Amino acid sequence: MSANADQQEFWTNTVGADWVALQAVMDASFQPVLDLVLESAGLAPRQSVLDIGCGAGTSTVQSADLVGAQGRVLGADISQTLLDRANLLAQDRAHVQFVLADAQTHAFERQAFDHMISRFGVMFFDDSTAAFVNIARALRPGAKITMACWGPAPDNPWFMLPAQEAQAHLGKPPKADRSLPGPFAFEDQGRVIALLQAAGLREVTATTHHILLTPPGDAEAFADQQSVIGPVNGIIAHFNGSDADRAAIRARIIVACARFETPQGLRVPANINLFEARA
Repeated sequence: MSANADQQEFWTNTVGADWVALQAVMDASFQPVLDLVLESAGLAPRQSVLDIGCGAGTSTVQSADLVGAQGRVLGADISQTLLDRANLLAQDRAHVQFVLADAQTHAFERQAFDHMISRFGVMFFDDSTAAFVNIARALRPGAKITMACWGPAPDNPWFMLPAQEAQAHLGKPPKADRSLPGPFAFEDQGRVIALLQAAGLREVTATTHHILLTPPGDAEAFADQQSVIGPVNGIIAHFNGSDADRAAIRARIIVACARFETPQGLRVPANINLFEARA
């Protein structure tokens, strides 16, 4: 059994199909984060890249376009549901492969990659230090690691605004430990630097990037998306909320996110931690 069996179940059977259905929306929303990763990584033709937590494959495909047909990109994810979509996305790129893998324990090819990248894919390990020890075995000496993760939750309204509106309507569920596997497990830069160093990585740095996420559509579209993916479902489930509660929360989100409307569309501010290191 995978060391991250709960995460495998969650991303395969609980939310995997929803993420596939909303792939275009999620890709558009998070493209500025992927741009940050790829620009910071500095991928070049003929290089080999390991994409951890590749999801539906957008980060893998864009990496493949940078390294070219003489390069190689391997996307690894714990969800077969997401990888099925990834394989369709990359079917015309022979230098792209995907593997169903728990990166904490998978036997990757040793010293095979020049880069490891991740966009929001490394915050879900049961044992993060063990995961990076294992991943490092797949990297050539000096290989670069570039990872984007969510910064502190209060600084990220993409999550917090819908959660706050749901809580304002239904109440606050018990406070969760955000250091556990989940979207904000890497919000504390100091803690993450220490675990990366404990994994034997060197030249570990963390920088904060304030960027604007670019969800397509208007406030109503954003509210609809957040009704499917994000914290709203969990809060509704905790309080045994009704369809009427869901509709009321949706209406609150529409009003609240009007502050993000611009002539170019919605622009949602985000605080992103960029971690870089060397094998």
